[in-house]
Amino acid sequence: MSGEERGEVLFSLSGDGVGVITVNRPQVRNALNRAAMRGLEDAIGRAERASGLRALILTGAGQTFISGGDIRDLHSRMSESDGLHQHDLMTAILSRLETLPVPVIAALEGATRGGGCEVALACDLRFAAEDATLGFVQVRMGVTPGWGGARRLYELVGYSRAMDLLLSGRILTAHEALELGLVNRLTAPGRALEAARSLASEIARGPALAIRGIKEVLSAYRTLPAAQAAERERAIFGRLWASADHAGASAAFLEKRPPVFRGE
Repeated sequence: MSGEERGEVLFSLSGDGVGVITVNRPQVRNALNRAAMRGLEDAIGRAERASGLRALILTGAGQTFISGGDIRDLHSRMSESDGLHQHDLMTAILSRLETLPVPVIAALEGATRGGGCEVALACDLRFAAEDATLGFVQVRMGVTPGWGGARRLYELVGYSRAMDLLLSGRILTAHEALELGLVNRLTAPGRALEAARSLASEIARGPALAIRGIKEVLSAYRTLPAAQAAERERAIFGRLWASADHAGASAAFLEKRPPVFRGE
């Protein structure tokens, strides 16, 4: 495994193309201070530049994903300009995470709160341990979600449910989060990262062009007018239909053998 291990956030890339970003502040349940925010930005940048990256996992060291912002650090910066700076920084960071061309899986353990939920929703998929909990608790601190989390929550659960969760700040069990569509799969306690790695490895073995195309198509329907998204889907389908991977998979089907995908 190769990678750089420095600062508050770690990045590693295994030989099978699975990258892992780990928030490494277990002493404060991986709460994000300013250094960790910059560390997350740096780790995402390394993922963007990583040759051979096929899937990415975001996790936290120890028994917690991300417990929110580090109030002890952030309390010293309470002006409007400080708030806007944090908003702009983290919104840009999570936008970069969201628009990575490969699937991103969050592995949730422990108590994910506030900004930690916003980070999780910027990932494509979320796996949670059965004893994990999630809470959009920003209202308890007298603020709203500030990193794009309100939009992502609305997209996932709809207006009324998003209002309920944000106004109440109530804590969801992993099973409740699954029912709402905030979490994709549940795992045994302590096994979320293992389950995420299993799927990421499966993705990494798959047809890279098609997998990236799937994410691009769905992202288009989320962010573009319907007609433009349909044109994007059309262009991607045509390109993939003419790819060597598709031709090889069709031949393999006819010859009753497993396909070999080369990303061509």
